[in-house]
Amino acid sequence: MKTTSVPLDGLDLLSSAVLILDAESRVAYANAAAENLLEASFKMLSSQTLGKLFLNGEELSDVIRQATANQFADKRLDLTLERHGREPLHVHVVVTALDRHDLPVLIELRENVQQLKLDREERLLDQSQVNKELIRNLAHEIKNPLGGIRGAAQLLEFELPERHLKELREYTQVIIKEADRLQTLVDRLLAPHKRPHIVGDVNIHEVCERVRSLIMAEFPHGLALKRDYDLSVPEFRGDKEQLIQAVLNITHNAAQALKERIAQGDAQITLQTRVARQVTLAKVRYRLALDLHIIDNGPGIPPEIRDRIFYPLVSGREGGSGLGLTLAQTFVQQHLGVIECESRPGCTDFRILIPLP
Repeated sequence: MKTTSVPLDGLDLLSSAVLILDAESRVAYANAAAENLLEASFKMLSSQTLGKLFLNGEELSDVIRQATANQFADKRLDLTLERHGREPLHVHVVVTALDRHDLPVLIELRENVQQLKLDREERLLDQSQVNKELIRNLAHEIKNPLGGIRGAAQLLEFELPERHLKELREYTQVIIKEADRLQTLVDRLLAPHKRPHIVGDVNIHEVCERVRSLIMAEFPHGLALKRDYDLSVPEFRGDKEQLIQAVLNITHNAAQALKERIAQGDAQITLQTRVARQVTLAKVRYRLALDLHIIDNGPGIPPEIRDRIFYPLVSGREGGSGLGLTLAQTFVQQHLGVIECESRPGCTDFRILIPLP
């Protein structure tokens, strides 16, 4: 990092990216955060026009010219930072006119968290729609042959000669039982699309308490399931059974991931409810939303599947069907909401957001 003769070392302590331009709109100062965000050294930044770093950089160049001419005190704009070989980065920029002829412009850059959130939600919705179509088509393609396989195995069992019935029946029973297992899997895949949406008044704390009682019955020792409720959360219209299933799927996954900590006696899951304000879901702005967190102190989601946990048949647990989170996301989206997840070793946080009246 380089600086002008003016002492600016204190700006290196800031987490936000700061640039100072000279009278010819060249970079005269860049703090460490700016070099990290723009992925360029001060030497590289000072040798090129700043606007060329952004996909919509002409707008920034115009604003810099206006700031240099002292036509405003500060101005804000959203830009897209071009990054070679990776997704562009949305950046919120504040351009401030300084009262100095040699250093007339200060620029502050921050990642545009709101835009990133909207993009992530849009990808989740698109992914969910593709998943639904894939699941529906795949399940119907599997369902018919399964019935034929099971029926043929039953007929074969009736035709077995008596002297070989006992030893060969074992094989026909394997076919029948595996066909039944696959049929159950197909039924679970189709369940969200076959079952009608039953709407009524939903108290989210009744949902949480039902889930809590089911989990504590299955894991009576070594697991603390804590409540952190905001009792001001209002009732809303929804399908109570679907929401119980969604919260149960997430909480049950968390409990199973805590197997080692349950054995040690220090496993913990927290059900937390809050009211979020001014929330954007699927590009629609809502004044209020349910903000439900299911937090566990387990090992975290493996990095290799973290971006795919809502895909069908993706599981981080041996023997898992990989359908629990897919169904949970589907049920929440039917309530115009979304499920988000942040995970690291020692803390996994599933967040359910649903619009409130």
